[in-house]
Amino acid sequence: MMTGSNPLGHGRVAKAESAAIAEAVERLRAGAVVAIPTETVYGLAADASNADAVAQIYRTKGRPDFNPLIVHVPDHAAAERLAQFDDRASKLAVRFWPGPLTLVLPLQPDARVAKAVTAGLPTIALRCPAHPVMQAVLKQSGLALAAPSANRSGGISPTRAEHVARSFGEAMPLVLDAGPCATGLESTIVAIRENGWQLLRPGPVTAAEIEALLDEPPLPVSDAKIEAPGQLASHYAPSKPVRLNAREAQSGEWHIGFGVVAGDDNLSPDGDLAEAAARLFDALHKGDASKATSIAVAPIPDEGIGVAINDRLKRAAA
Repeated sequence: MMTGSNPLGHGRVAKAESAAIAEAVERLRAGAVVAIPTETVYGLAADASNADAVAQIYRTKGRPDFNPLIVHVPDHAAAERLAQFDDRASKLAVRFWPGPLTLVLPLQPDARVAKAVTAGLPTIALRCPAHPVMQAVLKQSGLALAAPSANRSGGISPTRAEHVARSFGEAMPLVLDAGPCATGLESTIVAIRENGWQLLRPGPVTAAEIEALLDEPPLPVSDAKIEAPGQLASHYAPSKPVRLNAREAQSGEWHIGFGVVAGDDNLSPDGDLAEAAARLFDALHKGDASKATSIAVAPIPDEGIGVAINDRLKRAAA
């Protein structure tokens, strides 16, 4: 049981078994933040309806308050209590949930979410995650959970519990450790508009898949308006400079390879883009922890999930 006035308690890494999940639920209900694995990356979760808990996310991450948070829900019914779904949004949810797709939709007038979650916008970003640990926490807590990536703002996203611990240091919350994330890239973010749809962030669900389902191409997007995570020009960044499309390493560089470009670490020797996506952030963490003074990354094909990989790399190098 937790005692005292500080709901955060002591941070530690705990194997994501029943006792630790129950403790995480207790902490979340008390207004604490907890790092929880999803199939994409580890998320820093808090009760989306609790303004103080949401503020703790922003403080812990050092996140700018104009950057909205994704709210995680256990199912489509819970999502409909927070956002207004039209036929297109429902079609996407039926096809891709649970899974790595976030929908930006009009906020329900009576939605129980703290204002900071939406950064004052009339829309909300929602996702139904597939990871069994996050699903267990959502169902046992009965909460909708705001959960950006569990790392310092702008840094490399965490795909392992040790990445979370390294990022936060003494400020580390309770971390539920379920091993490496299977997908390894943050969710695709799609905004549903009155006149069409926009791809706000590429991810594991490709634009081609969405276009095929909705039978219409995406509308153009302006980066001038921040409406969802991952739209900042500099994001997902190591502490060292990053050079892209590097077939060979220069002096002092840690080289991340792909396919026939071996490198010091290889995202996928077989040239498998899904494997590369799953390993991308882990490879960036390794490069950042190495003795090298900078990081170089081999060319990645700009197709399928490679579009999302290159989006993350471009922002990491900005």
